[in-house]
Amino acid sequence: YNWRADVRPVVVGKFDENRNPILPSYGELTPGRIARVIADRIERFHTSAKIEERVRFLKEQERILKGRDPSILRTPYFCSGCPHNTSTQVPEGSRALAGIGCHYMVQWMDRNTDTYTHMGAEGMTWIGQSPFTEEKHVFVNLGDGTYFHSGILAIRMAVAAGATMTYKILFNDAVAMTGGQPVDGPLTVPLITHQLRGEGIETIFVVSDEPEKYDDKSVFASGVTIHHRDELDALQRRLRETPGVTVLIYDQTCAAEKRRRRKRGLYPDQPKRAFINELVCEGCGDCSVKSNCLSVAPVETEFGRKRRIDQSACNKDFSCVNGFCPSFVTVHGGAPRKGKRDAEENAAPDLFEALPDPSLPKTTQPYGILVTGVGGTGVVTLGALLGMAAHMEGKGVSILDMTGLAQKGGAVVSHIRIADKPEDIHAVRLASGGARLILGCDIVVAARGDNMSKAQPGETSAVVNTHQTVTGDFTRNPDFAFPADELRTAIEKTVGRERAHFVDAIELAEDLLGNSIASNMFILGYAFQKGLIPISADAIFQAIELNGVGVKMNRQAFTWGRRAAHDPIAVKRISAPTEAADETSVDETPASDAGRLRGMIERRADFLTAYQNARYASRYEALINRAYTVQAQRTPREQGLTEAVARYYFKLLAYKDEYEVARLYTDPAFMERVNEVFEGNITLKFHLAPPLLARRDPQSGELKKREYGAWMFKVFGMLAKLKGLRGTPLDVFGYTRERKTERRLIEDYEALVEELLLGLTPENHDLAVEIASIPERIRGFGHVKDANLEKAKAHEAELLQKFRTLEPTQVVSAAE
Repeated sequence: YNWRADVRPVVVGKFDENRNPILPSYGELTPGRIARVIADRIERFHTSAKIEERVRFLKEQERILKGRDPSILRTPYFCSGCPHNTSTQVPEGSRALAGIGCHYMVQWMDRNTDTYTHMGAEGMTWIGQSPFTEEKHVFVNLGDGTYFHSGILAIRMAVAAGATMTYKILFNDAVAMTGGQPVDGPLTVPLITHQLRGEGIETIFVVSDEPEKYDDKSVFASGVTIHHRDELDALQRRLRETPGVTVLIYDQTCAAEKRRRRKRGLYPDQPKRAFINELVCEGCGDCSVKSNCLSVAPVETEFGRKRRIDQSACNKDFSCVNGFCPSFVTVHGGAPRKGKRDAEENAAPDLFEALPDPSLPKTTQPYGILVTGVGGTGVVTLGALLGMAAHMEGKGVSILDMTGLAQKGGAVVSHIRIADKPEDIHAVRLASGGARLILGCDIVVAARGDNMSKAQPGETSAVVNTHQTVTGDFTRNPDFAFPADELRTAIEKTVGRERAHFVDAIELAEDLLGNSIASNMFILGYAFQKGLIPISADAIFQAIELNGVGVKMNRQAFTWGRRAAHDPIAVKRISAPTEAADETSVDETPASDAGRLRGMIERRADFLTAYQNARYASRYEALINRAYTVQAQRTPREQGLTEAVARYYFKLLAYKDEYEVARLYTDPAFMERVNEVFEGNITLKFHLAPPLLARRDPQSGELKKREYGAWMFKVFGMLAKLKGLRGTPLDVFGYTRERKTERRLIEDYEALVEELLLGLTPENHDLAVEIASIPERIRGFGHVKDANLEKAKAHEAELLQKFRTLEPTQVVSAAE
């Protein structure tokens, strides 16, 4: 087609008759974009006021929402506990090539992995490149499903070409990228080793998180060795120095499949969980670097951002425990607590028995619902339940799920249309302005420009979960700031403030039901009670029963969502009594800035008294008082420098040596927190690298952590009582380089603050605050802290140079 008109017809689509582009060859073809082209094409034959009005609306939507995507995006990512979080790591100085599979996503992670290819050509680009580069070796990622399909042909070609490369066959026991189907044929790790030996490959390593399961080595090809995944880096360093084609088989079951099989009793569910002592945690993020796991989540505390484990999402991979930090314990023998209250048994009858039935929307015209959320959290299931419930009521319904990469932690969107009769629905996809409800199970996905384009001002409502669920960015940036206000404003601007409803569904679901996975049903119940779901509660309950999974929890979550919409204060009083009491206090006058600062200083002084003694706390207060006095004289309208000194001088004074870690573990608050999260007959094990006892890794030279039993509580008790030795000649730990550095940092900071105070002016105040806040960057333990300290000191030197040369009339902002 598109030859001469007298030979073949002209087909118009991407281009018009004059070869002008009218539909793009990239991105997404939306109904609105196609409708505008069609309207323009038929205008010469027919138009109407309705068509013109619709085209104007589509153009206006595009103009308003163009470039409105928020600063944060929900990019697909490895599941919590995914074997690829570990398997795709490469040694420093090496790089890898990607292929088809979940491991394709490693290209937007910090794993030095480039390019991709079609199935069966993994590594072929290297065969072409290798003669023309000084680089000697690459790793190539290859999934087990792809290996069985055609990847073995690529390996055969690499052997024939005489290339030097290592194939990492990621054996996760499922075709995970497309939903967890079994591999189409018999495939085992031992069988793969025999196949590879038959292809002429001599060096084959098998790496597993459970190497003990291969006690019978005779089933493998001769010469194959089995290793624990902790040896991965050392093994890869050996392989990159080995000529020819080598293979490393990384054997660990897909995390999503583990979860599914555990629910069905088909996979062992060891009673073991990771837990973080937030007071010991430094917020350095090394646990996220080691695990690349989204279940390691931020938690904001009095003493800054720390880490916690999302027990609802955790798949028990435990690679986060390898983070070089003594804050990790593993909890054995118990289970996550099921929730603070049982929804049916503990809700006050006088509050909720008379829950009013809302007026449901009409469906004489198709009613559009756009559901937005995070892959793997039940968004598609929510759409399926609504579809079944509508079907049970005899309504017409269509559902279009847009998932991508089998819902791996990225954006998932479901288009749902409900009408009185099936024949009333003429398209399954919601066009611009076609949603009457945006059900935002995740605020990040809901605020995206293409999703907001489905709203029509004055007609569309939004019910949005405000929980700050982290994205993959947090695994690489421990200071990643969640733009909550930006996202909320974007939604309110689109639908109008009066039509936007916000609730932290995950926090309430965890408080009330003990599981964040209940949040989607909670948000559905909330929207239902607001009169925004055109299906009866009875039909929704029938669909939940028919689905047969988590029936009680889903019913409870839906009911609690209704209650939260009807009486949010009453629900908050049940889920978090203390917070609710604070919020409804008679004295609602906010504390002044001076009062807030004074309270912050007092809390830190009390902490330092417990840390060492009252004299130590007085040393802290003396510098703060000095800063406050000077600031009041030189910059009376500002308190920023005093607050920065109060925060970060405290941080340096309260350095976490052996005595302090022991004190924080023996503090009753630690076990109270453990018992809040877990129930049952639990025991704890600690994961530590004591500087005087731990061995060093021969490759990196870093101290290696070991597991210690519950008997460490007795050791901690003794150490905590010896805190008075800190800094004295009898302090055996004080002679290490790390402890000497920490004491020197305190003295250096005192001198630094004195210099800042002497040179303080209104013009350089913001720069002085930034300099005084440098200790925020000095986080972690051991080698992690050393690396952060080096970077922090380099940055401090740059800022001090500016401060010392800044003229009084020059204004330098922290951003500069």
